[in-house]
Amino acid sequence: METLSFQFPAGQPAKGRALVGCVGSGDLEVLLEPGQAGTLAIEVVTSVNGSAPRWQLLFERMFREQQLPALNIAIHDFGATPGVVRLRLEQGLEELNHG
Repeated sequence: METLSFQFPAGQPAKGRALVGCVGSGDLEVLLEPGQAGTLAIEVVTSVNGSAPRWQLLFERMFREQQLPALNIAIHDFGATPGVVRLRLEQGLEELNHG
């Protein structure tokens, strides 16, 4: 198991929380909570050692397209593909917007 941390610029804190996915299914779980203004903080606990560059590129692609609210995002990964990671993050952000 490996724990990775990432930070990106963000706007004002999100107003709600969201939980999507389920790590027990061999997928991943994403928890989004309000964060500190100006900061999007991500912590990834993954079963795939040495995957930090892949995560960094995925987040950079996602977050350069949009400015997100300030969030603390916790990701518990059990070897999910980048496409599944992106889907879960988008699901969580959609829940925040409709919550």
